[in-house]
Amino acid sequence: MAAQIISVVQAADLIFNGASVMVGGFLNAGSPNFILDELCRRPIKDLTVIANDTSFVGKSLGNLVVNKQISRFYVSHIGTNPETGRQMTSGEAEVNLIPQGTLAERIRCAGFGLGGVLTPTGVGTPVQADKQIVEVEGKKYLMELPLYADIAIIKAYKADKIGNLIYRGAARNFNPLMATAAKLVIAETEHIVETGEISPDEVITPSIFVDYLVMGKN
Repeated sequence: MAAQIISVVQAADLIFNGASVMVGGFLNAGSPNFILDELCRRPIKDLTVIANDTSFVGKSLGNLVVNKQISRFYVSHIGTNPETGRQMTSGEAEVNLIPQGTLAERIRCAGFGLGGVLTPTGVGTPVQADKQIVEVEGKKYLMELPLYADIAIIKAYKADKIGNLIYRGAARNFNPLMATAAKLVIAETEHIVETGEISPDEVITPSIFVDYLVMGKN
């Protein structure tokens, strides 16, 4: 089924109070800022956000943090946004810090239908709290479980009208993984071209994973 092209307002209407939302990007590179800025103008609250980081104060996802629209985070670091740290230490928000590679693998497991991943990262540290430890050939690993979401908001460089996506440079980051791991996928893109204009060899995220396209700002 082809992706549907919608406005940013319609995209924001799909996100509801209490939703779990994956947000693509790495320190604002490859982030769906057009959609995030629209969410900042809404009374949406109690979101669970799965992202690499919480961006910066004054920028898109960072503004959602400042607005206290997010109650729970699954992220690899928060150092660039002091407000996230303040909310964590005050108990205003729950922050789950996950090693970056582990975060990516947990999302990948969800998208690929896997039951989890064994990783040595975090063994013997606070990361292993409440996690199953599995020993393989004398080495200990943590069993890390899949991370799913209700909605993924991702950013592409170019899409065709049925939803095939390509990314540009490092802006690719978490976006392709997140497109596979959510029930509903909204892709913000800088360009929308006719179906067939993107070579099959260039497609990174196939259209089968994409539900909606939003034309974002360049």
